Amino acid sequence: MQTGAITGYIDVAQLVLYAFWVFFAGLIYYLHRENKREGYPLKSDRSRAISVQGWPSVPRPKTYQLAHGGTVQAPNARRDAQPPVHEGAYRGSPLQPEGDLLLAGVGPGAWANRADVPDMTYEGLPRIVPLRVTADFGVAPQDVDPRGLPVWGADGLEGGRVVDLWVDRSEMLFRYLELDVPAAAGSPSRRVLLPMNFARVLDHRIAVRSILGGQFARVPGTRHAEQVTLLEEEKIMAYYGAGTLYATPQRQEPLL
Repeated sequence: MQTGAITGYIDVAQLVLYAFWVFFAGLIYYLHRENKREGYPLKSDRSRAISVQGWPSVPRPKTYQLAHGGTVQAPNARRDAQPPVHEGAYRGSPLQPEGDLLLAGVGPGAWANRADVPDMTYEGLPRIVPLRVTADFGVAPQDVDPRGLPVWGADGLEGGRVVDLWVDRSEMLFRYLELDVPAAAGSPSRRVLLPMNFARVLDHRIAVRSILGGQFARVPGTRHAEQVTLLEEEKIMAYYGAGTLYATPQRQEPLL
């Protein structure tokens, strides 16, 4: 019998190899099951009573401590409160949004059901705030100060005017332009946010190609005048994203 052999056919190296195989198989099983803490069980398009989990099944709920207080369990029974889409079509048919296409929550206007709380800095302060509440930031002298400039939509019509900029305290850059836009007849004007990545700052105006001038009035607002929550950011971004396809009927047609 050779050195290290347990019997004439099995030695320590072979046992270690077998143990590694068992460990690796268990690791794959564990990771695949943990991957189902979000998004599962799936919805079946055959019946609402069917719960699609696959194998392995969804793990038991685990409680997580959040960075700024509070807890959250995953998996949980929370479902996205997305707007309704056309129902009754055959399986596999494209989803047809209902109502206001810019608020339908599908396609380029889809949004995730994030927490309805502001994003916070490491120090526990709201991360994205207007310049009027922080004296540590400002517009560089060599850049165009957009405050007071008109905002034009893709149709060349004015949709509002810039009244302030919202700065990201952690990244030290501007995230939004705050606009004063006209509301319905007989109603006061309202304040909405315009993401900087949808705006082009020119010398005498702000150009926006995703939506039309008259569509700024329907941009989702914020609950607080000087804070924006993660969920509100999702819906604001989704509105301008939806405009790239749904702002005009022509944008939904083929290019050729």
